[in-house]
Amino acid sequence: MSQSAAIAAGHPKTAEAAKIIIQAGGNAFDAAVAAHLAACVAEPVLASLGGGGYLLARHKGQTTLYDFFVQTPRRSISSGVLDFYPITADFGTTRQEFHIGAASIAVPGVVKGLFAIQKELGKLPMTVVAEPAISMARQGINVNAFQAYIFEVVSPIYHVDPETFATFRSPSRPDQLIQEGEVLTLPKLADFIEHLALEGDDWFYEGEVAGKIVDLCRQKGGWLDHPDLACYQVIRRRPLALTYRNSRILTNPPPSSGGILIAFALKLLEQFDLSRAQFGEYPYLDLLTRVQEATQRARLDYDLDETHPDAFPPLLDSNTIARYLARLGSHPLCSRGTTHISIMDKDGNIASLTTSNGEGCGYMIPGTGVILNNMLGEEDLNPHGFHQWQPNCRMTSMMAPTLAFLPDSAIALGSGGSNRLRTAILQTLVNLIDFQMPLEEAIQAPRLHFENGLLNLENGFPGHAVQELAHHFSNYKQWPGKNLFFGGVHAVQLQAGKFHGFGDPRRGGAAIAAYKP
Repeated sequence: MSQSAAIAAGHPKTAEAAKIIIQAGGNAFDAAVAAHLAACVAEPVLASLGGGGYLLARHKGQTTLYDFFVQTPRRSISSGVLDFYPITADFGTTRQEFHIGAASIAVPGVVKGLFAIQKELGKLPMTVVAEPAISMARQGINVNAFQAYIFEVVSPIYHVDPETFATFRSPSRPDQLIQEGEVLTLPKLADFIEHLALEGDDWFYEGEVAGKIVDLCRQKGGWLDHPDLACYQVIRRRPLALTYRNSRILTNPPPSSGGILIAFALKLLEQFDLSRAQFGEYPYLDLLTRVQEATQRARLDYDLDETHPDAFPPLLDSNTIARYLARLGSHPLCSRGTTHISIMDKDGNIASLTTSNGEGCGYMIPGTGVILNNMLGEEDLNPHGFHQWQPNCRMTSMMAPTLAFLPDSAIALGSGGSNRLRTAILQTLVNLIDFQMPLEEAIQAPRLHFENGLLNLENGFPGHAVQELAHHFSNYKQWPGKNLFFGGVHAVQLQAGKFHGFGDPRRGGAAIAAYKP
């Protein structure tokens, strides 16, 4: 039997759901929808039907970006007390503050997006596509080490509401969340997905589910009302396209900021001859850090976090690139925080799907097993301060599902990881194109991330290169090993007629091939 598809995702069970659907006669898009539904079971902290996302779809030779990210509410003035407050997530090596509560919930887009994808691009009915996730939710899955760690990191969120805590409580330690090796069953979520597949997305946005979301917000102190949900629409966009070296890159366009910042960094790097560099050595690490520094500066200079597409400048214009190149200074090389699913099938379909629930607001849609997002409480998505968003606008995001067409292969990739996902995708592309690494090596290679004056370095770079780099960037942090902080790139590749895939171990990734009998 020949391979019918390659699948890479954030959990083996997520990938398995996609494989089941491919073997049932579905295509890459059916499989991507099935995989996301399964991720809501296997990766419940990272994936939810209460969040938002993007699909970069290659279908019949045409590429379209499906934008079903979250939307700001239609009203911006509250008549009551808002349920909105900070919690601290403990990553072990660092701590981060997130804001949660009913007033952190933005209009969710995932359900509308999945139905649009399945209807316009898929082959199978939603009732069939949903079956793997329903079965997993009822039978239960063994919680692996990575998922148990994520629960521990955001534990305060899951203690907010009795229904949320009861859903994810440990069967052996009733005062704690579920532990590694224990079986997580989600019967309410199974019933919800089954009913949703039969009723369609109107049930969520205009029917019974919409009523539950609105009642929750009214009772707890949130923003959402019936028109917010009833008027939500999936937006189809032309992808942002660019050439880098000898490769063509397609990624998420504005108003998402992640894709254009990746493109901007690639255009800066293109002015340097990396064939004279060695991966991991000081000259390359210094250049990469300075390019990331310039990219962050451009993001702030042009206020790339505005929610209107019109706010995005001609960032890839040659004059703009030249201006930022001049600020990089001389260089010895110069010759002048999500889950992701990637799927390719034998018919040439490519699905690169990235979704996020933030960290979750702490509340479920009552009786459904669905945790709602906290995107209005994400500091990175609200740069002008909380509750200062423009009403009824698509929020921006760093998520950047990407396709790369190299001379000898086609690759679908993307990452989770908040701000770090754009630098994770950037470094993976450079590893593939400039250093000609195999896919697995390109993803496994150590990464760095520069932000707000702090250089974060993953373990694995040569010690002498790190020491030399520290002379120029004294504010740095050396991480002890691979960490989810640096993103999680899940990618598939078609090369010489064969599929390859790799799921980033930083985020518990898995890759499998699907065969049809």
